Amino acid sequence: MGRRTTSGDTGSGDTGHGPVSGQQVAATTGRTGLVVGALGVVYGDLGTSPLYSIREAFQSPSHRLAVDRANVLGSVSIIVWTLLIIIAIKYVLLVLRADNQGEGGILALTALVARLRSPRREQTRRRIGGLLFLGLFGTALLYGDGMITPAISVLSAVEGLELVRPGLNNAVVPIAAIILIGLFAIQRFGTGGVGRVFGPIMVLWLASIAVLGVASVARTPGALQAVNPLFAVRYFTTNGFKGLLSMGSLFLVVTGGEALYADMGHFGRRPIAAGWFAVVMPSLLATYLGIGGLLLRRPDAIRSPFFLLAPQALQLPVVILATVATVIASQALISGVFSLTFQAVQLGFAPRTRIVHTSATARGQIYVPVVNWLLMVACVILVVSFGSSSRLAAAFGLSVTATMFITTILFAVYARRTWGWSRGVVGAVAGVILLIEGAFLVANLFKIPEGGWLPLGVGALVMTVFTTWRTGHHLVDARLAARRTPLTTYIAGVDRGGVIRTPGTAVFLAANAETTPQSMVALVRSMGTMREEVYVVTMIVDEVPRVHPARRMQVTTIGSGVQRVTVHYGFMEQTPIAADLETHLGVSRLSTIYVLGRESVRSTDLPGMMRWREAIYAVMLRNASDVAAQFKLPDDRVIEVGVRVEI
Repeated sequence: MGRRTTSGDTGSGDTGHGPVSGQQVAATTGRTGLVVGALGVVYGDLGTSPLYSIREAFQSPSHRLAVDRANVLGSVSIIVWTLLIIIAIKYVLLVLRADNQGEGGILALTALVARLRSPRREQTRRRIGGLLFLGLFGTALLYGDGMITPAISVLSAVEGLELVRPGLNNAVVPIAAIILIGLFAIQRFGTGGVGRVFGPIMVLWLASIAVLGVASVARTPGALQAVNPLFAVRYFTTNGFKGLLSMGSLFLVVTGGEALYADMGHFGRRPIAAGWFAVVMPSLLATYLGIGGLLLRRPDAIRSPFFLLAPQALQLPVVILATVATVIASQALISGVFSLTFQAVQLGFAPRTRIVHTSATARGQIYVPVVNWLLMVACVILVVSFGSSSRLAAAFGLSVTATMFITTILFAVYARRTWGWSRGVVGAVAGVILLIEGAFLVANLFKIPEGGWLPLGVGALVMTVFTTWRTGHHLVDARLAARRTPLTTYIAGVDRGGVIRTPGTAVFLAANAETTPQSMVALVRSMGTMREEVYVVTMIVDEVPRVHPARRMQVTTIGSGVQRVTVHYGFMEQTPIAADLETHLGVSRLSTIYVLGRESVRSTDLPGMMRWREAIYAVMLRNASDVAAQFKLPDDRVIEVGVRVEI
C-alpha cells in the first residue's frame, strides 16, 4: 500500500509508486542489507551499554557496592535476565508484533489502542482518554532520553582516552562536543545512508566485544554461573536497599529498547529481530559475562571494566572503535525522535514542522531539521555542563524506564482486545514484565535529585506542547464554528446574489467538510467573484500509517460547479494535496488557485485554556511551518486570507 509520489515530494523522485515498508524493501534490497542497516541504526545504544552500565552499578556515590564474588555474579545475572526478558521476549518477540501497518513506537501503539472499543461507550471514552494521556506522556519522556543518550554514549567512549593517555583528560569534553556536532550534521543524509555506513562498523564492534568477552570467560569460567537467576536473588538479599538503588544503573543495559520499537518503520520487524538473535544478543551476553570474569579476577578493574577487558596493547584501538560505536549508538534515539515527531504532527499533537523524507522507497526514513538542531544544542550543553558520563548517568534512565512501563500497559490492552489473549495470559506475561520494570522505575526515582529531574522536565515541556497545541486547535475550531455557514446554504446564496463566476478553478482548504471556509467568504466578499470550478478540500489524517490510493479521496457534488473533497492520509505519509488532486480528479495546477485561511489568535478571558497556555499556542501557531509547503502547493498559485480568532 502507499500513495503516488511526484518530483515535488521532498527527498524522493517520481517513482510512480508509494513508499513501502522495511519488510517490502527487503524483497528488493536483500534481507542481509536491511539487517546490517538495522544494526547501524537500531542497536547502537544497546550495543554500547557495556561501556558504563556495570561500572555505574558499583561506583555510583549513592550506592557503592563491594566488588566481591556475590555482587559480581549477582549484577551480571540481573543483566543477563533483563536482556532476555525485556529485550528478547517483550520487545523483539511481542511488542514488535504490535505494529501499526509496519510502523512502531509508543505513539503508533497509542493510536492502535485508541481505536479499540468497549461495549459501554462511556467506559470506552474514559479508558481511551486515560490511555491516550499515558501514551503521550511516554512519548514526551523519550525526547528527554533522546537528549541524554548521545551525550552519555559519546562521553563514555572518549573517556577511555584517560585510561590510555592520562594527559588528555582536559580534551575529553571538547572532543565529545565536536563528535556530537558531526553526528547531527550527517543526519540530513537519512537513516538509510547512515545505516549503510554505520552497519558494518557496528558488526565489527559487536564481533570485537564478543571476542573480548569470550576470551575473558575462557580465563574465568566461573563467570558462567551468572546465568543462574538465584545469584540475582541473592544480590538483593545481600545488599538490601543498596541493591535496589543499583538497579537504576543496571537498567542502563536496556535503555535502547524503546528506540528499537520506535525505529521499526525504518527497517521492518524481521530484520530487527534477526539482528538481535543472530548478532546483538550473543555479543552482549558474552561481553557482560566476560566483564564479570574480569572483575572476579581483578576487583580493582571496576574503575573502567570494559576497557580493561582488552589487553593493554589493544586498549587504544578499542577506545577508537568504541568512540565510533557510541556515535552510532546515538543514532537509535535520534531516528526514534524523528519518527515520533512526524507521528505527533500528523496526529495533531504538535505544530507543523518541516519533515524531509530521505528515501523514495522506505517510507519511515525521515529527517526533521528543527528537531535535529535542537537535539544537537541540547547534547552539547549536557556534555559541557555535566562533564562526565558518571554524572550524566545519574540523569539517565528514568524517562526511558517510565516509557517502557507505559508501553507494557498499552501492549497488555492491545493484546487483550486485538489478539484475544485471555486475562490469565495477559496478567502472567504483562505482570512479570511490569514487576521487573516497576522495580527499575522505583530505583530510578531516587535519581531525581541527582539529575533525573532533567528528562522529567523535558518530558513535561514536550507534554505541555502536545496538549496545548491540541487544545488550542480545538478552541480555534470551536470559535470559528460560530461563524460558519453550511456549504450548501452558502453556495445557494451565492447563486441568488448574482456573484460573478470567472473562468478557472479554485481550491479552498477547509478544516470542516460540512461548513463554508472563512477564506471563501472573505474572498467572495472582497472580490465579488468566484471561480467557475470550486473544490472545497478537507484533509483527514487517519489513525493508520498509510491510506490506500483507492481510498484517498471522497468527492461530493454540491452543485453550481462546487465539489466537496475529503482527502485521507495516514499519519506516516506526506500530504501532497495538489499532486493528488491532479492525479485523482484531473485538477490542473497551472489553471488553479489555492486559497488558504491563516488564523491569528488573541488571548482573552474566554473559557478554554489558561492565559499562559494561550500565549504559548499563539507563538506556536505563528511559527508553524508553511501550510502551502506542507501540502506541496505551487507557490505562485497560493492566496492566503487572514482570519482573526479570540481564544
